[in-house]
Amino acid sequence: MARPLSFDLHPTPPRQKGDGLATLRLIRSRRVGPATYHRLLAEHGSAEAALAALPQIARAAGVEDYAPCPAAAAEAEMAAGQRAGARLLTWGDADYPALLRDLAEAPPVLWLRGDLSVLDRMPVAVIGARNASSLGLRMARGLALGLSQSGAAVIAGLARGIDTVAHDAALHGGTIAVMAGGIDKIYPSENTALAEAICETGLLVTEQPPGTEPVARHFPARNRIISGLSRAVVVVEAAHRSGSLITARCALDQGREVMAVPGHPMDARAAGCNALIRDGAVLVRNSADVLAALQSNGCANAGADRVERPEPPAPQPATVPAPSPARSARPLQPAAVARRLADLGHGISRQPAATRPRDAGGPANLEGRILARLGPSPTEENLLIRDLGVPAAVLAPAILALELSGRVQRMAGGRLALSGA
Repeated sequence: MARPLSFDLHPTPPRQKGDGLATLRLIRSRRVGPATYHRLLAEHGSAEAALAALPQIARAAGVEDYAPCPAAAAEAEMAAGQRAGARLLTWGDADYPALLRDLAEAPPVLWLRGDLSVLDRMPVAVIGARNASSLGLRMARGLALGLSQSGAAVIAGLARGIDTVAHDAALHGGTIAVMAGGIDKIYPSENTALAEAICETGLLVTEQPPGTEPVARHFPARNRIISGLSRAVVVVEAAHRSGSLITARCALDQGREVMAVPGHPMDARAAGCNALIRDGAVLVRNSADVLAALQSNGCANAGADRVERPEPPAPQPATVPAPSPARSARPLQPAAVARRLADLGHGISRQPAATRPRDAGGPANLEGRILARLGPSPTEENLLIRDLGVPAAVLAPAILALELSGRVQRMAGGRLALSGA
């Protein structure tokens, strides 16, 4: 039997929490997403200062009627969360999940219901197909039960199929469900009783405001939180193109371990898992394989793992945040996995563009050059900096102005694309 895991965190010295209302107002302001939030915080030092600067930044971008999210709207959201029995965590709070905090696009706010102590356990995501086979469901149940009995916190997305079975199997030890909608909007509705049971020993987590109905665009954003909270992501069943592979791609971007359960080559529901394994993902047959892989990577030291919860990094004067440790660390999987996932689509391919003149020519010309370089396929910001030959400190304000004017949008993984493309 696998030895119990421990992932207890040393208590941190008391620290002043950030202004939750200001943080909520900033992230709920028009055209401010997680990446823009962190950029504004790094540049202005606090959510309050960033809120004060937003109208001027918008005017410089040609938006005259811009106004940040009103305080009354943020207060109403906080009241709705309290009525739902949820707790608001901001990125600056000491209790904010340490693994998630390090990500370049960490959610500035989280709504949570349940027992926060489950965050101190070794986190492993178990995900897969909604229309899972009976064998896949049996495999997911065995994996989740074995991991939970070994001291891990099983993470999934509360979806039908594999997610539901994984949560149910790990209920006794505590499981974490990351939701695509508001904390009070359980989806699918048949998992309402399961969600209530999860709150007894585990946790419901979402970045969406209370009352938000889940829509298609929320699920990829939710997937980055599932992988961001986890040390490893285990895919049980996944078709050639599926949301589970989006989560696997997020895990690779974040420097997490990716594992997969093999399936029959004639079963379409196993195509994604088999492709992951072919290209370097760790093949797992049971929870012992998962624990052994984590042990070999130094993530699980059999009861001796003690990780101090870090303080949130102090805001830096640079306008472009430095890459997070997870993204700059040595990848845990061969590069072939990332290439394979990129080949599978999900809107992550890159579109080549001709080399453009490298003269600065003023803010308006720079914005025009940025727009000309971008297209319908997301482009990494580092590639944009290289191709334009403009320092990051000069490029960042122009990108921010284009974001606020609605002409450019940020995608997962620090990528940029034309809005509406």
